[in-house]
Amino acid sequence: MNAEPRAIPFWSPAEVEASLSGTIDHLRDGRILAYPTETVYGFGTSAEHAAVESLVTLKRRPPAKPFLLLIAGSDMLSRLGLTLTPAASRLAARHWPGPLTLVLPGGTNRVPARLRGPEGGVAVRWTPHEALSRMIRAFGDAITSTSANLPGLPPATTATEIVRQWGPAVARGVLRVLDGGRLDPSLPSTVVDCMGRRPRVIRPGAITAAILRETVPDLVGDA
Repeated sequence: MNAEPRAIPFWSPAEVEASLSGTIDHLRDGRILAYPTETVYGFGTSAEHAAVESLVTLKRRPPAKPFLLLIAGSDMLSRLGLTLTPAASRLAARHWPGPLTLVLPGGTNRVPARLRGPEGGVAVRWTPHEALSRMIRAFGDAITSTSANLPGLPPATTATEIVRQWGPAVARGVLRVLDGGRLDPSLPSTVVDCMGRRPRVIRPGAITAAILRETVPDLVGDA
């Protein structure tokens, strides 16, 4: 009899450390990870073409909706060839790590096309989730991120929901689920497009436009 698919404990510091080796191997093999963030549970992979395509298939993601990247250090931007514009640099200095996603230029020949939005930029956030940040640092590179849910369903706030919905993928080893407990309801990250002459809010979220304008007064849009 096959064992029921289960999530990997990812709550206490000891659990996080114990999970790292298997999680890093899983990502390096191009497989998909489910993990807690500062907002909801996410799905992600390494930022490699084949891994990203496997996530597109699992998530049933429309071609026009790219994934964002999660980082745990500015050095990860440099390795991907992404550039902080002057406005993005000021916003990052104040709000990273935090619930702010910045759409940045660069990444030519390093970032898969599926991660590039219609404006040509790549969305990036430095996650403030301590356990997730520890895992990303141990992995040594950015990972992709999208909400852990099927189209039409709300994003998961527990690992149990993911195992229930994606049990066959977990059982096959395609999907590894990190259980960081139940997440409290929260606003999504604010997304700011830094590709143009003036930074522009393209998704309202946890950080309001009024607060962002304290750093970049010429910000366009409201949150």
